[in-house]
Amino acid sequence: MNTRIFVTEDDDNIRELIKIALEGYGYRVSAFESAEEALEAMEQTEPDLAIFDIMLPGMEGTEAVKKIRSEYKNPDLPIIMLTAKDSELDKIIGLDMGADDYVTKPFSVLELMARIRSLLRRADSSRKVDSGIVTMGGITINSNTGEVFADGEHITLTLKEFELLKYLIENSHRVVSRNELLNKIWGYEYTGETRTVDIHIRTLRQKLGKYCEYIKTVRGMGYRATTD
Repeated sequence: MNTRIFVTEDDDNIRELIKIALEGYGYRVSAFESAEEALEAMEQTEPDLAIFDIMLPGMEGTEAVKKIRSEYKNPDLPIIMLTAKDSELDKIIGLDMGADDYVTKPFSVLELMARIRSLLRRADSSRKVDSGIVTMGGITINSNTGEVFADGEHITLTLKEFELLKYLIENSHRVVSRNELLNKIWGYEYTGETRTVDIHIRTLRQKLGKYCEYIKTVRGMGYRATTD
């Protein structure tokens, strides 16, 4: 396996645990103690996925993710955030900065591996040509380039936000449950809280601006994309 993963975690024990676990699954791993070290290394070697702890010495993980999304040569790099704080605010901040997923400490190695495989699979699939252009009202999704436009203006979305919007619009004829979105977008059977979907939907709506109303919440059922 040639897949390279960057792991940035200041706790020596956790960093080594993740590194050993990933290498055990055949991934090539580069581990860093600080975000500055990881970003510098990215200038020389491009990873296929990056994992950042939120709380790091110096530059925080959220700021590193923001820099990657705005300045890095591959702004669509799949990113998972680690946080010791099981609070909605931390998750929202991380996702708003551009993270694709998050894992709350303490976490199981199996859960982390499932999320990594899912994100890598989705990232690979997003690079392949599919049905092309999908539209709804003033929103246009170009599946071939991974771009989204609102009234012709480009909107920068994370990989998960892009997939959520595309899936909802492609299934606009019906209500899509949170569990279905977790399985289709995250790609694994999720046994924890479904707030993961709600948080991503919230940040997606913020980025859609006036078109946020296209994503309707259907109480007790899930979400539906509609112009009605």
